Amino acid sequence: MKRSAGLLLFHHTDNGLDVLLGHMGGPFFARRDAGAWTIPKGEYEPDESAWAAARREFEEELGLPPPDGEALALGEVRQTNGKIVTAWAIEADLDPATIAPGSFRMEWPPRSGQLQEFPELDRVAWFGLDRAREVIVKAQAAFLDRLAEHSP
Repeated sequence: MKRSAGLLLFHHTDNGLDVLLGHMGGPFFARRDAGAWTIPKGEYEPDESAWAAARREFEEELGLPPPDGEALALGEVRQTNGKIVTAWAIEADLDPATIAPGSFRMEWPPRSGQLQEFPELDRVAWFGLDRAREVIVKAQAAFLDRLAEHSP
């Protein structure tokens, strides 16, 4: 069973709580909005702790060190593909223009024999909770609800 871990950044605005999400890179999500946004996260092996993986993946996906601060455990969700995702929320500010995303290689177009490189996340943005629920990977919406329960 595959496991991923990630960090959900949040901050308070005059309009309420905002969260930082990343739009998944690559050709499968290029023209999608709903269900194509995710917390910065990635897979890890059993010999690595979920917390260490969440911090490592944040840096790999955004090209920035993970923020310091008190981490709120948001628990786990199971995505429709069966992957278990563990997340923590940290209150922090981040300018989306400062990201330098990592990349991955895949054969594209399919069966072409050509390898192309794509960004892990092709953009990041701050969303209010209502809008975030509309665009985030469906199972990850539970993280938004759990964060809202713990925020003043």
